[in-house]
Amino acid sequence: MPEWLVLTLAMLAACVVVVIITLVRHRRAPEDEDPNETPDVIEYMTMWIGVVYAIVLGLAIAGVWEARSSAQDHVQAEAQALHEISERVRVYPADARDRIRGDVNAYVGHVVHTEWQHMADNGEVTERGTELLDRVRADVTDYEPKTDFEAQAYQPLLDQMAAADQARNSRADSASPTMPGVVWFGLLGGAVVTIGMVFALQIRRTPRELILAGLFSALIAFLLFLIWDFDAPYSRGITASVDPFLSLFPGIKG
Repeated sequence: MPEWLVLTLAMLAACVVVVIITLVRHRRAPEDEDPNETPDVIEYMTMWIGVVYAIVLGLAIAGVWEARSSAQDHVQAEAQALHEISERVRVYPADARDRIRGDVNAYVGHVVHTEWQHMADNGEVTERGTELLDRVRADVTDYEPKTDFEAQAYQPLLDQMAAADQARNSRADSASPTMPGVVWFGLLGGAVVTIGMVFALQIRRTPRELILAGLFSALIAFLLFLIWDFDAPYSRGITASVDPFLSLFPGIKG
């Protein structure tokens, strides 16, 4: 099911539930009930509950957006480090240079064609990708420089290899959802309490109040969907892109 359809259905469902509950409550309310007699303490509590929940929602959105941005940074760092390795080995002999570049291309091709989809589906990187990167590391570290020029390039290559490995590990850590279950419990529970306080204010069945209650519930549903959509940086919504690999390694087709 497309995500835009899920969002639309969630917002419509939130509006419908609020309107139905309001109508049912209004029909079952005593005839002498006066909505204007809501105690001041309830209005005060409702205001503070709304403020606290808005802060929590804002922090959650900022957290998942930062995680998504960091995920893209990990991809960029990994691709850049591998590109530097592929370029810096030009000072090596042809056989060593071609072997390292071939293994780098094999790893990048696996990431683009296989590991990316596996990471989106399962929230983890593949063992094959780890093996291919280990092969690149062995190529880089096991080579013995034969000239001073090659020796000067050797340590920077090791640094780039370490940067690529670190970026891959960071990408693996950010592949799974970032929001713990207890946070989702708080977000969903807070939504129920916040919307429930609308009924504590004894809203009436006037079109204006029903529209405002429906829009308020739809807004909360949208924000919760936004958090869920950004929670998995590689599989939902505005995902981290594989473009850095494709732009730095144009021979690898996406």
